[in-house]
Amino acid sequence: MTDRRDQVRQIRVGGVEVGGGAPVSVQTMCSTKTWDVEATVAQIRAMQAAGADIVRIAIPDMEAAKAVSAIKEQVSVPLVADIHFDYRLALEAAARGIDKIRINPGNIGGEENVKAVADACKKRSIPIRIGVNAGSLEKRLLEKYGHPCAEAMVESARDHARLLERWGFEDICLSLKTSSVPLTVESYRLASEVFPYPLHLGVTETGTEWNGTIQSAVGIGTLLMEGVGNTIRVSLTADPVREVSAGIAILKAAGLRPGGVKFISCPTCGRTEIDLIALATEVESRVKDMDRDITVAVMGCVVNGPGEAREADYGIAGGRGRGLLFKKGQVLGTYPYEELCERLVDLIESDG
Repeated sequence: MTDRRDQVRQIRVGGVEVGGGAPVSVQTMCSTKTWDVEATVAQIRAMQAAGADIVRIAIPDMEAAKAVSAIKEQVSVPLVADIHFDYRLALEAAARGIDKIRINPGNIGGEENVKAVADACKKRSIPIRIGVNAGSLEKRLLEKYGHPCAEAMVESARDHARLLERWGFEDICLSLKTSSVPLTVESYRLASEVFPYPLHLGVTETGTEWNGTIQSAVGIGTLLMEGVGNTIRVSLTADPVREVSAGIAILKAAGLRPGGVKFISCPTCGRTEIDLIALATEVESRVKDMDRDITVAVMGCVVNGPGEAREADYGIAGGRGRGLLFKKGQVLGTYPYEELCERLVDLIESDG
């Protein structure tokens, strides 16, 4: 299957390359009031510590736009200004060092406003993301198609992009988000065949962490596996730091984010004679933050465990009150259940 990530134009968001074969980046968005610089900086630092590559901040008014420079002085992750309707906010954010602007050119007034934003961004090498959302499609498109559909989403994106292209601006990124996973996938598939620009993937309004992560994993994951998408956001009604964790997990599952501990464990079954759930949870919590490119396995059966997890670098397999410790499929010893986690962690750390 063709990897379309390599075929799109590359843009640069601060120090992060997007598109043109660059690694898929993870984005999230602050939930703080942007004018509250201290709170916003604290949240951005937490996001960056969790692995965020790019962070978006809301710019609803001039006070928020003017706070950009103070925030930029205190963080190193690239920032995106989220702007609606008022082109002057885009100009202010650009002047204060923002790394990318999210705006819809068709919603900021006449052509002179679009030209002003395009010129300001071109002068400072600031890319623009055009964000199309099924919930705010133009009235004429709803009348033309009858309802939100992939064709309507792509036509909206095309119309917005042409407003920027008219002024020679092509550092563009596109998003086509809906709350329907099938419609989101269909829209991005079509967009990937039409546009030369990088795509920012996301399913919008997915709900709380559990439901939202599942919907995002299906929607974003499907597209990533098809070679579509250059940057992602998992939208959750939750702490935005959790969006970062979910996004990284999706990239790892798709084989697009190397490094870090990969944790695997088997499901429980009738052969299980230990508290596998508790053991797996404990091990996962102990190894998840290790800076090691390894696979760690927790298996519930000493009969099949080492064999099924032979590709793991380290692992344990429980039996009746005891369990095996193994490395690269080789059994190193048998230990009481209560010692298994500690023995495993000691082994990994001793090899570090």
